[in-house]
Amino acid sequence: MKRALVFPGQGSQAVGMGQALSTAFVEARDVFQEVDEALSQNLTKLMFEGPAEDLKLTENAQPALMAVSLAVIRVLDKQGKFHLPQAAKFVAGHSLGEYSALCAAGTFSLSDTARLLKKRGQAMQQAVPVGIGAMAALIGVDMDVAKEIAAEAAQGEVCAAANDNAPGQVVISGHVAAVDRAMAIAAERGFKRSVKLPVSAPFHCSLMQPAADVMQKALSDVALKAPVVPVVANVTAEATSSAEEIRDLLVQQVTGSVRWRESVLYMKAQGVEQLVECGAGNVLAGLTKRIDKELPALSLQTPEDIDSFLKTI
Repeated sequence: MKRALVFPGQGSQAVGMGQALSTAFVEARDVFQEVDEALSQNLTKLMFEGPAEDLKLTENAQPALMAVSLAVIRVLDKQGKFHLPQAAKFVAGHSLGEYSALCAAGTFSLSDTARLLKKRGQAMQQAVPVGIGAMAALIGVDMDVAKEIAAEAAQGEVCAAANDNAPGQVVISGHVAAVDRAMAIAAERGFKRSVKLPVSAPFHCSLMQPAADVMQKALSDVALKAPVVPVVANVTAEATSSAEEIRDLLVQQVTGSVRWRESVLYMKAQGVEQLVECGAGNVLAGLTKRIDKELPALSLQTPEDIDSFLKTI
């Protein structure tokens, strides 16, 4: 069976994540210890015990989610001899999950990935003062219409379609007033529901340019290898195996749209028969059902999930 491994983004974090993996598998414990050492922070304790308000801070949530995803990958590799080059046709991740995907595919070391995501989280938080930006999910709205609504709502401010998650679920991002106007325009057009997201910054729009500049410098200082399987990039919704292209795409990703719906359809068109979500939560498996009901997807986040999956391969 041709599989793609996919990796969750921010919002999938929850206190207690990774704890069962750590208890069950030395490989998971080793990942968490390496991340803690790379960051000079007891991130593992925060993941296992909270408090939730500290875990959800961008600079903590991003490396924490990556750590759980890579713990799953290490366990699959060691316990199940599920070796990525033979086991998957592609890897892909939603926003920060793209870093998890690249770490799994050997582009970055685990320590470098943790440090990059810590810096990325800090840079994204600092790019826009709290209260200036916002994000909202427009329910029932497809990407083309969301772009129209965002353009109409901008009125000299920033308002952009940030995440094309699934049919009828597009997230917009920008200045608070512009996002509010977009929600009102969507309602006028007959779309009954828009939801303001509980985020601390307007991700994936041009307001994040200061963070993109920080990441350009950070990525230029880190060694990249070609991934052992191609990565489907957020900003192009196509596969690449070029380390230099990946470096550029990760910079573009900070301000660019996450083209997740298109990425999933691309992988299916390339022959993928199953998506396997590695890490906390099951958001991506849920989105897959909305994107293409014919494409099976499952989530691996507990020892039981992993044991059940390994028996099927």
